[in-house]
Amino acid sequence: MKYMLTMQARAKDWESMSSWTPGEFKAHIQFMMDLNAELSSSGELLQAEGLDVPANARVVKATQADAPIVSDGPFAETKEFLAGFWIVQVPSLERATAIAAKASTAPGPGGKPMAIPIEVRQVGSVPDMA
Repeated sequence: MKYMLTMQARAKDWESMSSWTPGEFKAHIQFMMDLNAELSSSGELLQAEGLDVPANARVVKATQADAPIVSDGPFAETKEFLAGFWIVQVPSLERATAIAAKASTAPGPGGKPMAIPIEVRQVGSVPDMA
């Protein structure tokens, strides 16, 4: 089964990363790289990406008749946002949950696990139209 694990971030936590020591930041990034390498080696990782901050995002709405409407960011008062994701191919929801739990423990200041919220959702498939 294919699952998408989405890493949620709070704006205040994201902004606080600028005050981390270089060692704390490096440890956090190394944790994520090691997790991706582990999942890649096991054949479970299909894709993983970090995303830019909401301030650099654009929302696009269009109809066929009108020119698209483009606005800044997903929401003016964003307090939480999607920071990154993994797409994994695993045998069960339990395994996807275990991967999410491990990702949630990425280290933050002082090496303390951050308890990052990770949403686990099965990737849907196209229904059989026959």
